[in-house]
Amino acid sequence: MKTAFITGATSGFGRAISVRLAKLGYHLIITGRRTQRLEELLKQLNSDFPASKVISLCFDVRDNEACTKAIQSLPETFQTIDLLVNNAGLAAGALPFDESDLKDFDQMIDTNVKGLLYITKLIVPGMIKQQSGHIINISSIAGIEVYPNGSVYCASKHAVNAITKGLRLDLVKHGIKVSSVSPGMAETEFSLVRYHGDADKAKAVYTGLIPLNAEDIADTVEFIVTRPAHVSINDIQINPAQQANTYISFRK
Repeated sequence: MKTAFITGATSGFGRAISVRLAKLGYHLIITGRRTQRLEELLKQLNSDFPASKVISLCFDVRDNEACTKAIQSLPETFQTIDLLVNNAGLAAGALPFDESDLKDFDQMIDTNVKGLLYITKLIVPGMIKQQSGHIINISSIAGIEVYPNGSVYCASKHAVNAITKGLRLDLVKHGIKVSSVSPGMAETEFSLVRYHGDADKAKAVYTGLIPLNAEDIADTVEFIVTRPAHVSINDIQINPAQQANTYISFRK
């Protein structure tokens, strides 16, 4: 059985992807910052998928030392990682650049870019040693098109897409696949976090349309990882049917 390492597993895409991979028969290393949610997911996975071995690691991907300690703590049976899903990420704030808070900028860059780099840098050497592996970076339509009031979030996801393409070039000789998934509007905790807990603003984002949900992204990851060994799915952009791009949506 293969082993998958998932960041940001405590909610949204990460949780759905973790459940789906367990269903596919993967052993799992689930990670996140929220201890209680990790424990709840661990309990659910152990109950629903007893054939899959699951362990949890609670740490913040923004902290390189914590990332290093967490991965060094892995028991021997979990040290061979076949699939890395870099899912941890967020948007913080939705104001024009000049009105935005630098703390939001730091949070997005540290999580979406530096956190992804920290984890990938720690796991790639093992994949190179085994001359196989697969990295899936959860990006965003924001990494393809910039939109108003989202310059730094968009910049962070453009960085994810550039890193993904660079990794693909550097790692192909080692038999390592590198993929990205770029969702459009999706209803998870994303907008609630972006608007700093303002539920009304978060709900308004999806008024008049049917957004993507976490299961849609889990479906996409399942498709990527179940292709034949000779096939690599490089990049997938997935939007709600009512969203053409970052600018144009049809709302009823």
